[in-house]
Amino acid sequence: MEANQETLPLNICHVRKLLLIMNRLHMFIHSTALGFLFYYRVYFLFQEPETKRSHLLSWLLVFSSEIILSFIWILDRAYRWRPVLRSFFPERLPEDDKLPAIDVFICTADPIKEPTLDVMNTVLSAMALDYPPEKLHVYLSDDGGSPMTLHGVKEAWKFARWWLPFCRRYRINNRCPKAYFSALENDDGDFSRSNMYMADRQKMKEMYEALEEEIKTFRKDKVFSRDHSCIIEVIQEDIIEGVDNAKMPSLVYVSREKKPSHPHHFKAGALNVLLRVSAVMSNSPYILVLDCDMFCNDPTSARYAMCFHLDAKISSSLAFVQFPQKFHNISKNDIYDCKLRSIFTLQWQGMDGLKGPVMSGTGFYIKRVSLYGNCSSKGTDLLQFKEYLGSSNEFIRSLTQNYKSDLVSGQNVLLEEPHLLASCEYEIGTKWGNEVGFLYYSVVEDYLTGFILHCNGWTSVFCEPSRPQFLGSGTTNLNDVLIQGTRWYCGLFENGINRFCPLIYGPSRMPFLQSLCFAWLTYFPLYCLPLWCLATIPQLCLLNGIPLYPKVSDPFFIIFIFIFLSALLKHLQEVLLTGGTLHNWINEQRIWMVKSITCYLYGCLDALLKKIGIREASFLPTNKLEDHEQTLLYQMDKYDFRASNIFMVPMLALLTINITCFLGGVYRVLLVGDWDKMFIQLLLAVFIIIVNYPIIEGLVIRKDKGRISHLVAIPVIMATVVFLAFCKLLRNA
Repeated sequence: MEANQETLPLNICHVRKLLLIMNRLHMFIHSTALGFLFYYRVYFLFQEPETKRSHLLSWLLVFSSEIILSFIWILDRAYRWRPVLRSFFPERLPEDDKLPAIDVFICTADPIKEPTLDVMNTVLSAMALDYPPEKLHVYLSDDGGSPMTLHGVKEAWKFARWWLPFCRRYRINNRCPKAYFSALENDDGDFSRSNMYMADRQKMKEMYEALEEEIKTFRKDKVFSRDHSCIIEVIQEDIIEGVDNAKMPSLVYVSREKKPSHPHHFKAGALNVLLRVSAVMSNSPYILVLDCDMFCNDPTSARYAMCFHLDAKISSSLAFVQFPQKFHNISKNDIYDCKLRSIFTLQWQGMDGLKGPVMSGTGFYIKRVSLYGNCSSKGTDLLQFKEYLGSSNEFIRSLTQNYKSDLVSGQNVLLEEPHLLASCEYEIGTKWGNEVGFLYYSVVEDYLTGFILHCNGWTSVFCEPSRPQFLGSGTTNLNDVLIQGTRWYCGLFENGINRFCPLIYGPSRMPFLQSLCFAWLTYFPLYCLPLWCLATIPQLCLLNGIPLYPKVSDPFFIIFIFIFLSALLKHLQEVLLTGGTLHNWINEQRIWMVKSITCYLYGCLDALLKKIGIREASFLPTNKLEDHEQTLLYQMDKYDFRASNIFMVPMLALLTINITCFLGGVYRVLLVGDWDKMFIQLLLAVFIIIVNYPIIEGLVIRKDKGRISHLVAIPVIMATVVFLAFCKLLRNA
C-alpha cells in the first residue's frame, strides 16, 4: 500500500474542454467578422475617396481605433486557447521531516499608509502556517526604517508565543488575529461548545487587544526615514513565560541601508536584499513572497505549493506557484473591479494551460535557485562569482546544496555578513537586478521577473483552492484606484517599448501563445487610444451629419452590430460563468472605460516620458488606511468622486460630448431623416451614456460628500460646450 501511495500523483491538470471549445468557436466567428470589417474599410477607402474626402481624417481615425482594438483582442485570445484547472493532494506529501524549508518575505515601506498593526497581522498569519515551524523563517523588510515597525515586530513575537499554540491546538483555519476576532467569519469549528476553547479564545482576544493598544499608543513622533543605516535583528526572547514549549518559526526584521545618493529600486531592491540576507541565515530552497496587507487566510498554502514543487514530473523546470489575489473588503458588486476577476479567474487559468501564469507580486512560492540567473554556468571560479553576485564569500557559499547556517537559531548572533549584504554599495558592479534576483528595469518587478524566468525556460503553475489562501485589502475609492492603476500601467507599458518587448524578445525564447499573453499585459493600456477616439470622433461627426458606419440597409451593417454584440456578450458570458452578475458586468464595462481615458492614458504617457528621459521612475505605496466614510459609500455601491482633477476632467468632458452630440444628433435625425446613416453613431453615444450613468447621478442627483464637486464640473462642462459650438461653426464655415 505504501508503494502504491508513492506512485500517486501530487497534482492533476484538467483541461476545461467545454470552455476550450466555446472559446475557439467564438475566436473563429469573431475573427471572421473582423475580416469582413477590414474588407469594408479598405474597399471604402479606395473606392469612394471623392465622396468622403471632406471627412477622411475622421474616418481614418475610427479605422485606426478598430485596428488597435482588434490587435489587443487577438492578444487576449491567447489566454483562452487552453484553460485548465488543477487538483492537488497535500495528504500525499512526504512526512514533515522530509519537507523542504521555506523563507517568507514580507515587504512594508510606509508605517502611515501601511498601518503597523495590519502588517503585524500578516506576519503572525505567516508564522502560523501549517508547516513544520523549524522549517519556516519569516523575514520582514521595513524600507522605512521605522522604530514603530520594529517595536511592532517585537510585540507581535511576544503575542505569537501564545497565538501559534492556540491555533495548532484548536486547528484554527483563519490564523490572522484581526480577521479571526472580527465578526466576518466564524472559525470555531468543532470546539465552539467547548468551555476550555471559549476560555482560551477569550484570553487570546484580550491579549490581542493588548497588542493592538500597545502598537497604537507607541510614540508617534518616532517617524520613519528614507535615509537610514542598516538594521537587522533576529527577534527572540531569553525567557519564555506560560508557553507549553511550543516550537516557533524564526522571525527576522530587516531594514536595508538607504541613502539618497544610491538608487534603491523600490520593492525589487527590498526583495533582493531579503534574498541575500536570508541566504546566509536560513537559505531555504523555497520562498513565499507576501505584500504587507496580504495575510494568510488559510494555513495550508505551503503544503499546496509543495504538491507542485515536489512533483518529480514538473519540479525541475518549475520556478513558482502563483496563488490568486483575493480581498476581504470587496463589495458585492465590486464597482471598481478591484478583485481583478478577469485576471485571476480566466487569464491566469489560460496561461496555466500554456507554460504558466505571470508572477503577480504577492502570494507566490518561488524556487530560490530560479532567481540566481545563470550562476550555474559560472563554474567554480570565485572571481567570476563575485563579479556576478558580489563580494560576500558567505553568500557565494550559500549557493552550494550542502550549505547550512545557524545564524537564526543562535543566541546573540553576529550579523556582520547580513549587514554587508543589505548595504547600499553591495550591488555596485554586480548583476543584481539585471540578471540576478528580482529585476530593476520596471516598477512592476513581478511582471518582468516572471517574464524573464519564462524566457529562460522556467515554468509556473496557478493554484486556486476553494478557500482563498491569501486575502488583502482592496482599494475602495476612485482616486486611489486610478493612482494605483497609473503606476501599474506605466510599468507594464514600458516593458512593451523597451528591449524586453514580448513580441520581439519572447517568441524565440518561449511558446508563441505564451508571448502573446505577456504582450497583452504590456499593450492593453493602449485601449486609451481607441476609447478616446470612439468617445469623441463618431459623436462629433454625428453632430455634423457625417456618417462613419454603414447604413442600416447595408449588409455590412450586420457585421458591425455583430462585432459589437459579440464582444459584449462574450464578456457577459465570462462574468456569469465565474459567479458574477449582470451588475458586475456593467460595472466592469464602466470601470474599463474610466480607466482607459484616465490611468491607461497617463500610464502610457509616463512610460514614454521615462523612455526619453524626461521623468524618473516613482513608486508610492497605495494607502491602506481605512476611511469609514469612504468604506460606507463603497459598500453602498456609490462611487467616491472626490478624485484628482486630472481624473475627473476627462470623465466629465467626454460624457458632456456624448450627451450634447446625442441630443444634437437626435434633432438632426428628426429634422433631416437620415437616421439609417447615423444609427450606429447614435447607438454608440447611447451606450456610453447609459453605462456611465453613475457619473450623471454623482453630478445631478447625489447630495452626499462623494458627489462630483460643482466647482470642478461647471467649468469643464461649459468649456466642452463652447468647444463643441466652435467645432460646429468651423464646420459650417
